[in-house]
Amino acid sequence: MSCDKELAAAKKAAFLAASLCQKVQKALFESDVQWKSDRTPVTVADYGSQAIVSFVLERELSDEPLSLVAEEDSGDLCKDSGKDILQRITKLVNETIAIDDSYSACTLSPEDVLKAIDSGKSEGGSSGRHWVLDPIDGTKGFVRGDQYAVALALLDNGEVVLGVLACPNLPLASIAGNVPSESAVGCLFYAKVGSGTFMQSLDGSSPVKVHVSDIGNPEDASFFEPFEKAHSMQELTSSIARKLGVKAPPVRIDSQAKYGALSRGDGAIYMRFSGKGYREKIWDHAAGCIVVTEAGGVVIDAAGRPLDFSKGRHLDLDAGIIATNRMLVPSILKAVRESLEEKPSSG
Repeated sequence: MSCDKELAAAKKAAFLAASLCQKVQKALFESDVQWKSDRTPVTVADYGSQAIVSFVLERELSDEPLSLVAEEDSGDLCKDSGKDILQRITKLVNETIAIDDSYSACTLSPEDVLKAIDSGKSEGGSSGRHWVLDPIDGTKGFVRGDQYAVALALLDNGEVVLGVLACPNLPLASIAGNVPSESAVGCLFYAKVGSGTFMQSLDGSSPVKVHVSDIGNPEDASFFEPFEKAHSMQELTSSIARKLGVKAPPVRIDSQAKYGALSRGDGAIYMRFSGKGYREKIWDHAAGCIVVTEAGGVVIDAAGRPLDFSKGRHLDLDAGIIATNRMLVPSILKAVRESLEEKPSSG
């Protein structure tokens, strides 16, 4: 299975969704941001992005039913208090799909938009084909005006076979050093099994093949971790970095933009250790995982096992997630094991 048609559809969907997100982020109204019951933010751009991706995949791949595992649902938009927001999302979606000539005759109603958003209720699993979407990965970063990503992947019988990451605020140049303020921003990373990972600008430049860092000495490595302290145990990652002899301070950025930056060698290690009781969602890692692995990297849990996307909407993990190159894996796993063993006694 070549997946060329699916990859083309995924790239088109991610590009249009990113266009909508860029428009909203440039002029974000207070009313554009809502709060879910778990106290995490959701914006009109999250909903609009999900509706666009669903619409594009349905249109471009109409020969098979769409199964989409995605973060958002329309529950709050169906309430009386959500009517104005739904109208704004519908307007944004229609303005955005009109960018593409092949959709110029399409106009979605608010009901169409609700239906598109709710197509993301699939549970995924180990059989069949399932798209996996985070319409805005890093919503807090998006609201803050920082990094975020539209992350879309395809599972085939539980395996990630392609992934696309649109990172509208990520510079095209490496973020390893000080990025000049005039540096062009907006990257699209994409990968499919056996074909490598490519990056191009969101404005459509020619793609270039990317590869993870070839650093073999952890002392020379720099590492990424989540910007939000609540998203990872930074004391633990600091302990691991000390054991590895890492000299550079951590680069803290939001979203799966970290996976994109890692895939092109901006840093050599990404570590994420969530707090007790938190279950990682597959949409937070599926696209980033294949982007890194097809660029020659490794994405594993703290026990050294590959991530398993076949169990439904969540990942069952041993302690945390590590993304790096192959040469650094043994020393990182040793440092992780030692730091985890020390952790209980450090309280």
